[in-house]
Amino acid sequence: MKAISTEIKWGIYFSIMTLLWMVLEKVAGLHDVYIDKHPIYTNFIAIPAITLYVFALREKRFKDLAGNMTYKQALLSGFYITLVVTLLAPLTQWITTHIITPEFFPNAIRYVISHNMMTKEEALNQFNEKNYMVQSIIGAPIMGMITTAIVGFFVKGTK
Repeated sequence: MKAISTEIKWGIYFSIMTLLWMVLEKVAGLHDVYIDKHPIYTNFIAIPAITLYVFALREKRFKDLAGNMTYKQALLSGFYITLVVTLLAPLTQWITTHIITPEFFPNAIRYVISHNMMTKEEALNQFNEKNYMVQSIIGAPIMGMITTAIVGFFVKGTK
């Protein structure tokens, strides 16, 4: 476990960042008053997400690997970070849905129906805990490894 302690730490940090982002969205009104803007601004989570991967891989390179990291090592490190994030995704989604913003789904459903963007059935199928849970479990590894592939290319190297 010591060999991947950096990755576990950063995977946990990433999950905490995700929860803080959800709180920020809620406080900013993106889950109610400005829900029409949510699809745009929610994507800005990519900025802290990428930044966290940069910090994580740099720490791995300089703290654990004495400044020498191959691209393969960067990919492996990113894989373990992503694995932790993926394993924590259901818990993160549950906390978001039940504690941070339990009104998000009803608000989203009401908004898309009232603006003729979806039928009631489509909205109910889209905005629910099960669907978001599946999206988080599938999305985390895909986005994590894409981020790792790009960030790893720039972070790899020797002292």
